[in-house]
Amino acid sequence: MVMKEKEIMTVKQVAEYLQMDEHTIYKLARSGQIPSIKIAGQWRFKKEVIDKWISDESLERVLQNMKSSSAGKKGKVNRT
Repeated sequence: MVMKEKEIMTVKQVAEYLQMDEHTIYKLARSGQIPSIKIAGQWRFKKEVIDKWISDESLERVLQNMKSSSAGKKGKVNRT
């Protein structure tokens, strides 16, 4: 029987999945920096939402870098 991947994950599972320390996951959850919900005093994470969050954050970072690069080029004068 093939085991279906867990859709709802614990702090420990998210930490393993993201290759981070559990304490960091707790800090991110408490500060609202990672999508999470507290159920009966325990943090839970929906894998699909975590995956989308990673994709969105990565894309946003790329877009910001592109804006920074193009802004820097506009202000420079080409002296050849």
